[in-house]
Amino acid sequence: MDSILNRRVATILFLGFSSGLPLALSGGTLQAWLTVEGVDIKTIGLFTLVGLPYTLKFLWSPFLDRFSFPLFGRRRGWVLVFQALLLILIFAMSMVSPAKAPWVLAFLAFGVAFASSSQDIVVDAYRAEVLREKERGLGAAVSVTGYRVAMLISGALALILSGILGWQATYMIMAGL
Repeated sequence: MDSILNRRVATILFLGFSSGLPLALSGGTLQAWLTVEGVDIKTIGLFTLVGLPYTLKFLWSPFLDRFSFPLFGRRRGWVLVFQALLLILIFAMSMVSPAKAPWVLAFLAFGVAFASSSQDIVVDAYRAEVLREKERGLGAAVSVTGYRVAMLISGALALILSGILGWQATYMIMAGL
């Protein structure tokens, strides 16, 4: 019970949440938004390429491991950078009309996927460093739980909110989360 209540494991839960939230916003939820806005099927199909950074993140993970920020350290510094970048990019997505500027939205969504996949790299490394050996199994479970809850929020809840508040407000709320 001691492991469940400690600060390190709780931090991993919230980092898992912050890693999972952007995935649907640059994937399935975004495709739903494009469909509702009347974007043609070929363009929507091309938007699947936005998720490419999740597959290729191994290419820049050594860079993230090599460099650090003097004030915040290697892991926390990168997490702060990517969190700020995600907030800005997701908010910027809310300001773009998919019907009028689909390629601007694609560029922003690609940025979200890049920042999110990069954050995944850093969060995984942070989890391995900060948790004691006996906490690593629980840490992995807690991280995945946070990730999946966030995917439900940015997927199902975002779709529900978009019907009530509209897509712009929904993406603004998601940026805040």
